Amino acid sequence: MFHSQDMIFTLYGDYIRHQGGEAWTGSLIESLGLFGLSGQAVRSTLSRMARKGWLKSRKAGRYSFYSLTPRCLELLEEGARHIFQPRSDPWDGRWHLLTYFIPEPKRYLRRRLRRRLLWLGFGSLNHTTWISPRDLRAEVEQVVEALRVRPYVEFFTAEHRGFTSDEEIVERCWDLKRLNEYYAALIARYEPPFQEHQARLMAGDSLEPQECFVQRFMLIHEYRSSPYVDPNLPLELLPDDWLGEQATQLFQQYHSLLVEGAGTFVESVLAKAPQVNTR
Repeated sequence: MFHSQDMIFTLYGDYIRHQGGEAWTGSLIESLGLFGLSGQAVRSTLSRMARKGWLKSRKAGRYSFYSLTPRCLELLEEGARHIFQPRSDPWDGRWHLLTYFIPEPKRYLRRRLRRRLLWLGFGSLNHTTWISPRDLRAEVEQVVEALRVRPYVEFFTAEHRGFTSDEEIVERCWDLKRLNEYYAALIARYEPPFQEHQARLMAGDSLEPQECFVQRFMLIHEYRSSPYVDPNLPLELLPDDWLGEQATQLFQQYHSLLVEGAGTFVESVLAKAPQVNTR
């Protein structure tokens, strides 16, 4: 089940941030209504996101508009890079480790740090030691600065000299089996409609803009909202039956196939915003 806030993040991340970053409440209600969200649910969620600092509200007469805050834009751009620009460089055989000792009065920062490390692709070697085959020092520096935990964090680069294999380390630190099962389900769900839509377009048929928007929205929303974060491990460390590359290729091809029709629909909905005097 999708949450209204997650759906608004998807709408702004994939569309509205590319078209000025602001939208009229009525346009948001119309777009999200296609997925079963009521007008009241959309309005309540927008207000809540504004209070949290994700969106900025603007009143123009009796009309309300919501735009991205710098904080939200940064989050969406980071998510887009994670999805559309995954690293593919070969592994140099080294491991990068992060350890922390955050005092008990600041234990809430431990949870925040762990969430960010998971998002970056780190695996948990033990309770306070996290590991990655990628050199993510620049990303880690941004995280520790944002959380103000630099005095409590150390970062190391090392070679593994024993006593297990690299494959065993991967199995211990990341649940690739469940992630692979998620990718298998994603492929089974979206490969048939992708083939159908691709065949229709190659035959000279057109796709309805609303149909493109709904399917593309659900595709990216499900891909972005996966309960399992892909650690983007190097190919050398992945199992032989790994479906991540196939799922990523399907996602990118289907996402691109629907871009024109979906964009046309969103533009038409955003164009319905009332023209108000901002003076």
